Amino acid sequence: MLDICLLGTGGMMPLPYRWLTSMMARCGGSNLLIDCGEGTQIALKEKGWSPKPIDVICFTHYHADHISGLPGLLLTMGNAERTEPLTLVGPKGLERVVGALRTIAPELPFELRFIELTENRERLQLGPYVIDAYRVNHNVICYGYAVSILRTGRFDVDKAREQEIPQRFWSRLQKGEEIEHEGRLLTPDLVLGPDRKGLKVVYCTDTRPVPVIAEYAEGADLFICEGMYGEKEKAAKAREYKHMTFYEAAELAKKAQPAEMWLTHYSPSLTRPEEYMNEVRQIFPRAKAAKDGWTVELGFAED
Repeated sequence: MLDICLLGTGGMMPLPYRWLTSMMARCGGSNLLIDCGEGTQIALKEKGWSPKPIDVICFTHYHADHISGLPGLLLTMGNAERTEPLTLVGPKGLERVVGALRTIAPELPFELRFIELTENRERLQLGPYVIDAYRVNHNVICYGYAVSILRTGRFDVDKAREQEIPQRFWSRLQKGEEIEHEGRLLTPDLVLGPDRKGLKVVYCTDTRPVPVIAEYAEGADLFICEGMYGEKEKAAKAREYKHMTFYEAAELAKKAQPAEMWLTHYSPSLTRPEEYMNEVRQIFPRAKAAKDGWTVELGFAED
């Protein structure tokens, strides 16, 4: 099970009715946050989700509307008596940027661990999450993220018996352990069928439409994508500042065919994004103009 909350949908600056774009994922007692602009912890509070169990924070890039809320969030987590380490993921320079922000949050009761991205594509396994980071095209180094929950194959009793594997090891092998027994290495593939379809949520903002986005969004359960402008006359502005229009995002979704796409990261001047959706849905019918606080609970498909 994977719970997703789009905490905010705004770009550039928070508004009285719209927080800055940020996404929270919850799975197996572990929370993951993508981006942390000004007001993110207020959006969390409004949703009723606690910042204390956040184990991982991923940053797309270091423009203020995506990271300036971090010092306050760290202090709140510290005041909640958190002691477990917190892992931060982001483009090269992450430790320097966070160090500068921590001038106003110098003392924390927990360790910060840094993973700096340097390649165009990188894969990480953090807790229950498999995180694929992929470089996109903004005017600073910027990454999108695919967050996946993998699912192993079914336990095959007949296969285990044919391999003469003692029953006392079955549960451990099913959980992914490798076991040495009487000079033989027992591995999970000896007792499991083929991998089953897992869950995948793809998130990208602040970029021009590039093929790698559709590649990672292919078959996703949810594709959360920047739609900075709904107005067609602002297409040139989107190109100049390396953002996307609703229609460009919809074309990516048309190629990738996710189960659903949510548009986010709206320009402050875009007050009624839903007004543009009829035309957007002509390109990709399962597109939605997301609103702050939208939540979805994703479950594994029935076998």
